[in-house]
Amino acid sequence: MEKKYNVLFLCTGNSARSIMAEAILNQKGRPNFSAFSAGSHPSGLVRPEALKQIELSRASTQGLRSKSWDEFAKPDPPRMDFVFTVCDNPANEICPVWPGQPMTAHWGVPDPAAVKGTPEQIERAFRDAFMILDRRIALFLSLPLSTLGQLAIKKEIHRIGQQ
Repeated sequence: MEKKYNVLFLCTGNSARSIMAEAILNQKGRPNFSAFSAGSHPSGLVRPEALKQIELSRASTQGLRSKSWDEFAKPDPPRMDFVFTVCDNPANEICPVWPGQPMTAHWGVPDPAAVKGTPEQIERAFRDAFMILDRRIALFLSLPLSTLGQLAIKKEIHRIGQQ
């Protein structure tokens, strides 16, 4: 039987990128992966444009909500195997840091929620962010985690974040 992995996607607001990543991995990674998302300063709402991209991919939006990473510090939280930050450092956005022992990597994605412009430009920004996350998650899922050593896994998840 394959190991079950828990993955946490972190961002600042937990309103778009980390939510989309959670939905993508929960759709494509079952039954071996469970995805969660949280924010260091959650906005309290999920962007409708993010929900639209999730729905277009036929992934579930059920249970998706903007939440603080403090929820994962309460008693008996799921033990995380991987934590990916998806905030965008070049945009002067401060990425949260996750303490503890999980494998961590930064998968920076430009913030579609920060885009100003026409409705078409905003929709394109959300679609582009979704596609970047979808591609990275597909690459992550293709890794033979059960046969790779810790160092090799760490190297690969960092490499994926550069693509």
